[in-house]
Amino acid sequence: MKAKSLKDLQQIQRRLAEQRESAAVQEAARAAAHRKAEAEKNLFVRAAGNVSPLRHAPRVHHVPEPPLPIPVQAQLDEQRVLLESLSDEFDASTLLDVDDALSFRRPGVGLDVTRKLRKGHWSIQREIDLHGLRRDDAREALADFIRESHRKGVRCVRVVHGKGLGSPGKTPVLKGRVQSWLVQKQEVLAFVQARGDEGGAGALVVLLKPLGPAT
Repeated sequence: MKAKSLKDLQQIQRRLAEQRESAAVQEAARAAAHRKAEAEKNLFVRAAGNVSPLRHAPRVHHVPEPPLPIPVQAQLDEQRVLLESLSDEFDASTLLDVDDALSFRRPGVGLDVTRKLRKGHWSIQREIDLHGLRRDDAREALADFIRESHRKGVRCVRVVHGKGLGSPGKTPVLKGRVQSWLVQKQEVLAFVQARGDEGGAGALVVLLKPLGPAT
């Protein structure tokens, strides 16, 4: 830019001064903005001070717990009990041998078995006394007793049911029930009324199937 007069020269100098001043202001603004950005960037470092990364502790891997086992044996036991449940409606009278004292022998079992049973050929190994029990309690107790005795290999047991002298009309109700329940138990081979010294009309001597071959 070429000045034509002193006045023009002065104007040129004034504009250059304004430009320098404007450039200085812009530079100052840029510097302030940079300092602010740096300050914000380092704000956490200045507030927290020197930090170092956390060291990870050894991790433990937890193995999930396996599901609870299905109680298969318990289910089988319950099913067996249901299958072995004894009925009060079962009439065993037609299956009993009619003699001086009613007795029972499973089909295929000879008369000699009941004869030997009366004479004490097999010694009594266990006994259960149902006398005084309610019907449901007596039925359950007898079923458990026969099942457990057979499982342990017991051959001969005595079942005491009482003579019914304390029952209404002095009728031996439980005696008939016990006979019916025993007939329904597949473990039972035969039974006879006990001898006088073994309980007489108030008890039965029961022969159970052997675990192995019959002897």
